[in-house]
Amino acid sequence: MTTFVLVPGAHTGGWIWEEVAAGLRESGAEAHPVTFDAAGPDTDLATHAAELVQLIDAIDASEAPEVVLVGHCYGIHPALGAASRRPERIARIVHLDVGIPQDGDPPLQLLRAQLGDWNPESSDRLIPPPTLDGWQRWGSTADLPAPALARLTSLATPQPLRTLTQPLRLSDAARALPTTGVLCTGNGATIATVEARVRLGDPDLKVLTEPRVTLLELDSGHWPMLSRPAELAELLLRAAAGEGHRVTEAADEVPAHLRPFLLDVPQRPRERLGHVDLHLPDADHPRPAVLFVHGGPLPAGTRPSDWPTFVGYGQYVANRGAVGAAVNHRLHGLTDFHRAAEDVAAAVDLLRADPRVDAERIALWFFSGGGLLSADWLAAPPPWLKCVAANYPVLAPPPNWGLAATRFHPATALRTAGRLPVVLTRPALDYPEFAATVDTFLAAAHTHGTPVDTIEIPGAHHAFESLDHTPESRAAVTRAVHLVLTHLAS
Repeated sequence: MTTFVLVPGAHTGGWIWEEVAAGLRESGAEAHPVTFDAAGPDTDLATHAAELVQLIDAIDASEAPEVVLVGHCYGIHPALGAASRRPERIARIVHLDVGIPQDGDPPLQLLRAQLGDWNPESSDRLIPPPTLDGWQRWGSTADLPAPALARLTSLATPQPLRTLTQPLRLSDAARALPTTGVLCTGNGATIATVEARVRLGDPDLKVLTEPRVTLLELDSGHWPMLSRPAELAELLLRAAAGEGHRVTEAADEVPAHLRPFLLDVPQRPRERLGHVDLHLPDADHPRPAVLFVHGGPLPAGTRPSDWPTFVGYGQYVANRGAVGAAVNHRLHGLTDFHRAAEDVAAAVDLLRADPRVDAERIALWFFSGGGLLSADWLAAPPPWLKCVAANYPVLAPPPNWGLAATRFHPATALRTAGRLPVVLTRPALDYPEFAATVDTFLAAAHTHGTPVDTIEIPGAHHAFESLDHTPESRAAVTRAVHLVLTHLAS
């Protein structure tokens, strides 16, 4: 018989697991939903971990020598703290819609994006629970029935500040335990997006390639125990059995982002000016310029301007008579959009100050997660900005990125974009969670009268320039560049 210990997220308790626990028990498993007793101003992460240790010790070891620890959101931190003290009693740890904290990390570090602009320095020692409309800051509530959201709000309790600020103490034994991640796709996480980040070389995600780690997906928002309890119970049973997808590192395979550009482009002169690379045309007078803005978040130390895609676009634009530029910005985590925006603005200033550039004719071209950085330029387009382009972009903040209340919301920015032209390239097989944000953007463009040229690519994937060397993909790049340069010439 499998025994589950179900650890809730911030502001919630064992009540949130009631239907999941019932489903597990109907399947013959034992389930222990956790409500932390300690909830005062002096309660910290270690207090909650100690409570879990007591619960595990109280489970009869002769009947259940090992338990499956399930941690939702904040709950993964006390779960790992307890596993560090009782690793011999843990069969598996399940991360439910939450990342991978490391030893020494306070929960605040992993949950910083969800907490938005909340400042622990100016907070009381007890953090009040979210209002009815505030839960979306923690994750998608789109699939939560109204009664469930109302119950979540009415039963929520204050969260002790020190449970979020005290560092996690994680032992080597706990780090070696079998682990399953349950990704809630409605909240913006999928196996495909995780694998893409792993193959970019993100050191924090290398652990996912270990044989002890599996991944499962659930079509839900951030609270599947309320919106999909039966499906979640079934998935937890599969996780306990060690089922799931295993991420592998293909030693002999060239990572997607380092594969050749889909067009064979003649070589042009290339210069590096700090965090900006320039690709220069033959010209004896200033030329219009296109600044390419990569996506992310990407691991620190990554230099996308060297990737074949951005070199290819820069060279192609230069061969067409414009200056191609690529900026390396510091979008290394979900809390880095502000400094990445500063980097892009600095790159624009550098580009416009270059005597080889026509400072009154600039286009900005955004890719993937960098699409959110277009919001500033759409909200208040300067007269020299002749076009904004985007490939497979994120154009509205996914719910689990913690950016809903920030300025990085291109779909909302269209209210003041006026008639600024937009060129949008959409691969048919883009990540669904990204494609949904493009649908939101296009609906807003229709409402506000923003002119958008949309280039659809059948059978193409995210980062199609590296993955899909097809006639349709080549034609899409050629058409997109033609449209952008046409806007620059007008």
